[in-house]
Amino acid sequence: MDFHCHLDLYPNARAVHAEAARRNAFTWLVTTSPKAFMATSRVLGNTPTVLITPGLHPEIAHERADELGLLLSQIETMPAVGEVGLDGSPRYRHSYAVQHRIFGAVVKRCRELGGRTLSIHSRRAVKDVLIELRRNPGFGTAVLHWFTGSSAELKAAKDLGCWFSIGPAAFNSASGKSLAKSLPKDRVVPESDGPFAQVDGKPVMPWSLASTAQLLAVAWAVSPREAVTLLEQNSNRLLRAMGLP
Repeated sequence: MDFHCHLDLYPNARAVHAEAARRNAFTWLVTTSPKAFMATSRVLGNTPTVLITPGLHPEIAHERADELGLLLSQIETMPAVGEVGLDGSPRYRHSYAVQHRIFGAVVKRCRELGGRTLSIHSRRAVKDVLIELRRNPGFGTAVLHWFTGSSAELKAAKDLGCWFSIGPAAFNSASGKSLAKSLPKDRVVPESDGPFAQVDGKPVMPWSLASTAQLLAVAWAVSPREAVTLLEQNSNRLLRAMGLP
């Protein structure tokens, strides 16, 4: 399974999509904009094991802000939303107000619709992401993708009931390895974040659960088999929460 993948952005997207559909019981294809969601849905079509969701990536929020209305309408018929969120790193600080307006509107709409599952980008913005989630009780379920916040922010996210998606590339740094040790074992699901996430100079593929499990096994001091079991159990629980088989 893969709970955060830009399947449509691999150089050979059609072939990767077909392979993911064959290998994975579930792949969550997050899109970067509402118009990209429409195009990807049209090109790749409806595959039972691949969920394509509408999103508006914070890195391009300032370029695609006029698509917010379209995104809010797309959310109405989908069980999940992604990729959405905030990015407070220096490179994107100039658009932070626009990002915040978009993310706030998305979370509010999810609350109004009775709850959705969100795949959330929170780089250097965890505090503000959590504030927005608390402001909208009943928004649904938050899955913080590739979490890189502080220990205090991790505790706050755990206390709020957030889930976490993690992939092999998160272990490229010492801080990533350290943070993985503290992730709640019952609320972690696998992701690839491919093709952007890379290991040894190669894009992580959507069928990387086994690699993630091996790395988590070391972090959690459990056997690889136990790590796989935990990821599979968590994945199935999250899918049920999303209303998916």
